Amino acid sequence: MLDNVSFELKQGEFITLIGPNGAGKSSLIKVLLGLIKPNHGGVNRAKNIRLGYTPQAFSPNPFIPISVFDFLNLNQKVDQDFVHETAILTGIESLLNTPLKSLSGGELQRVLLSRALLKKPNVLILDEPAQNLDVNGQMHLYKLIQDIHQQQDCAVLMVSHDLHRVMKESTQVLCLYRHICCIGQPESILKDSQFNDLFADQMDDLMATYEHHHNHCHED
Repeated sequence: MLDNVSFELKQGEFITLIGPNGAGKSSLIKVLLGLIKPNHGGVNRAKNIRLGYTPQAFSPNPFIPISVFDFLNLNQKVDQDFVHETAILTGIESLLNTPLKSLSGGELQRVLLSRALLKKPNVLILDEPAQNLDVNGQMHLYKLIQDIHQQQDCAVLMVSHDLHRVMKESTQVLCLYRHICCIGQPESILKDSQFNDLFADQMDDLMATYEHHHNHCHED
C-alpha cells in the first residue's frame, strides 16, 4: 500500500525509482499509467503528454507465430520508415523478421523499448528493464537508455535495483518504501540515513562506483 506519495517529473529529467521488494514501486508505476486508481489523490498530467512504457515482465506466447516487425506494428498505426529508424536506434534492425519467441532476454528488452519509442514519448516509464539480464546485457541496455534520454530530451522514470549502474546517470533518485523515504540528487541521497538503512548491503560497491565516476579526470 502506498501512502502520501507525491513528486514531480519534469521534461528532460531522469528519475530512478528505487526501493526494496514490496515497497510499492510497480504499484506506483501502474497508478501513473492509469492502470490502478488511487483511493485518494490523483495524477496530474501535462497537456499533450505521450507515454512510452516497458513492463517489468513480458513473456511472448510460444504458440503465436509473430515476428518482431509484426509485434512492433501490433494494434497501432506507425509510419514504416519510423519503425526502421527506431529499429536502427535500438539495434534490432537485424531482428525484424525473427520470431518474437526466439529472442534472448536482452533482445526482447530492446524490442520492448523500441515499441515504447514508436509512440514518440515525451515521458518514458521503464519498470526494471534490465531484470534477468547478464552484466553485459545490463550495461548495453542502460547505455542505450541513457543515449535515448540525452538525444530525445524525454523525461525518464526508471525502476531499478542496479544502484551502482544507474544512480550516476540520474538527475533525481526517489527512494520508496510504501512512502517516499527520500528524494533528491544522487549526492544528497547517498548521505541520507533512511537510504543507508535500506541499502546497507550495497553501500560499499555503490560508493566506490559513484565516487570513481565523479572524481576522475581525463588528460587531453
